[in-house]
Amino acid sequence: MAELKSSAIDCSVVEAVQTQAFDVVVIGGGPAGMAAALAAHKAGARVAIVEREQHLGGILRQCIHPGFGLSHFKQELTGPEYAQRFIDQVRSTDIALFLNSMVIGIDSGEGEGAGAAVSASGVNEAPGATAVHTVTLMSPAGMLQLTGRAVVLAMGCRERTRSEIKIPGSRPAGVFTAGLAQRYINIENLKPGSRAVILGSGDIGLIMARRCTLEGISVEGVYELMPYANGLRRNVKNCLDDFGIPLHLSTTVTRVIGHDRVEAVEVSQVDEHLAPIAGTERIVPCDTLLLSVGLIPENELSVAAGVELDPRTRGAVVDQSLQTGVPGIFACGNVLHVHDLADNVTTESERAGAAAAAYALGTGVGAVPDCELTVSPAGIAGYALPGRITAVALTKLNFRVRRPVDAACVRILADGEELFAGKVRAFKPSVMESFPLPAKVIQRALDLGASEIFLSVDPVEEA
Repeated sequence: MAELKSSAIDCSVVEAVQTQAFDVVVIGGGPAGMAAALAAHKAGARVAIVEREQHLGGILRQCIHPGFGLSHFKQELTGPEYAQRFIDQVRSTDIALFLNSMVIGIDSGEGEGAGAAVSASGVNEAPGATAVHTVTLMSPAGMLQLTGRAVVLAMGCRERTRSEIKIPGSRPAGVFTAGLAQRYINIENLKPGSRAVILGSGDIGLIMARRCTLEGISVEGVYELMPYANGLRRNVKNCLDDFGIPLHLSTTVTRVIGHDRVEAVEVSQVDEHLAPIAGTERIVPCDTLLLSVGLIPENELSVAAGVELDPRTRGAVVDQSLQTGVPGIFACGNVLHVHDLADNVTTESERAGAAAAAYALGTGVGAVPDCELTVSPAGIAGYALPGRITAVALTKLNFRVRRPVDAACVRILADGEELFAGKVRAFKPSVMESFPLPAKVIQRALDLGASEIFLSVDPVEEA
């Protein structure tokens, strides 16, 4: 009897869930989500944004330093200023906002009936775009379900923590990710410590070295595992060099010391295999350790929805339209791959939003691909995106190199044959690169009968 009663209660809960229909549902209200939503709205789609925070803007709300908007707005803005421009645009439209709302699942199903369907905007869709995605979320009003022909994943990324890089030692207070310390200082008006060591030279670590210094926190140094800085060169200069903060390369934190609070850290030099060198250990007194050791796309929802992830980027595998392997689900921004500039996030997300609207309204993205080619990195390329090519058209390939090189050439290969080669130039891991792949090169690969093409970055011996 108890089991029957439980089942009856569950049914009544399901029936009580409110459902609202849209063409495109965007998950994430940061710069990626807002850009995608605005592009989809411009294309004529009825759009909803779901954001877990109570404000739009995402991580940019705490990035009070300048350097944003140079490409997109042709002027230098702070993070909040950059975000506010998009917030104002979103607020001026009829895009539905579900703030302070957490998505707990994405379910896909077939639309009712065969042939052409009608979208939430009343547009007759082309046959094929029949999948209906249901986004379930918890909001201040209770559980809601939003349905859409297309979903855009724009959840951003999270920071790697101490446990993920396995730093030995005790577990005292005073160990923060750099982004958390940034939020404490810039939004919460809290001081994380008085004497800091920063592990990792990613952009957020460099920026926080300067920010801490400006707030009167002594920064003992920035320690980087690799033999080169991982952040943009301009940040190394503006945040470290200009403030006299030392950068120690090929050095890492090998132990955290302290009981209730961090008292010091042990740092050691590392060899060419990144292993600590015995005898190089030294103790650096501090009360705070900030970790800037990489970002991971927030893809738990993506995996649950059946989206395939690229093991290199840890983001979704997408085609030229930024559509994942699940029809009607698109991905953009840092949930797809970690970007160096917010302007690049905006450009990419506008493409995703426009493509999602075209899919939902049946005006663009087709259900049947023109071709199917896998794109893989080679040489010193760390990844290549998109991972799939489904149309014979000019394609923008994004990639990063795994190590800095003064002279290298990008080559496109298929079946052992070189199809295209770029100019010889320098590459850095901190810079996300783009490479235009002409349609004729894609067609050439297909003519060869290839199922995979390689984006290879190969160092060149200088004369």
